[in-house]
Amino acid sequence: MSQKNSDGKRSARERLQEQRQREEAKAKRKRTLIAGVVVVAVLGAGAGIAAIVAKTAGGKKEAAGPLVAPQGATGKDSVTIPVGKPAAKATLTVYEDFRCPGCGGFENGFRDTVNQLEQKGDLKAEYHLVTLIDNNLGGSGSLDAANAAACAQDAGKFSAYHDLLYKNQPQETDDAFGKKARLLELAGQVPGLDTPAFRTCVDDGTHDSWVKKSHEAFGKSAYRATPTILLNGKSIFGDPKNPLTPDKLRQMVAEAAKG
Repeated sequence: MSQKNSDGKRSARERLQEQRQREEAKAKRKRTLIAGVVVVAVLGAGAGIAAIVAKTAGGKKEAAGPLVAPQGATGKDSVTIPVGKPAAKATLTVYEDFRCPGCGGFENGFRDTVNQLEQKGDLKAEYHLVTLIDNNLGGSGSLDAANAAACAQDAGKFSAYHDLLYKNQPQETDDAFGKKARLLELAGQVPGLDTPAFRTCVDDGTHDSWVKKSHEAFGKSAYRATPTILLNGKSIFGDPKNPLTPDKLRQMVAEAAKG
């Protein structure tokens, strides 16, 4: 066989191989497109969930491990931490993030009033912990602080530790609560909280998956910002035309107590 004929047959084989590769690539693209259409159709059927998953993804780490609700958590999916006497006729519902400066503003401005009303039995609070700042700015301070607060709830020290976190809240862009040593250091200021059980709970992220569940529940709600503050189901905070004051809150709680 001449060299010319040998080269011609080899070129023909190469052209045939290239054609097959092009056809296989085309078929693969078609299969991928079909699969993509199926996925979009499935997500479309549960668009609410898909949107929430997309919104809640973020932060420097994902919550992992089994879902462990803190002691005494209530409500649907046990994502609510209750404070105060159950018989109180006024219920303050609070959605907040420990890194959120607006949440710090509310807590530091209304803490004494809320605590006094709770102690009198006129008001009970329901806290929902959210991790918006982690998702928006990165880091894990929202998650880690919320987990630590849930660990404090296990020890019956939620209110004291919750208030202490807000008194020592870092700047929004400072992920100081992402350092567990800082969370443990603050716990030392709450009598009886800094125990081996609490330290293990904080270090292991025992309630991380629960915090994630709490944030997902917030995403499914009608609310999109923190803080969201409701009194007996009605939003009462964040309207610049009608700002809430401690005196207004006391008056609203007194009216609720009347029936």
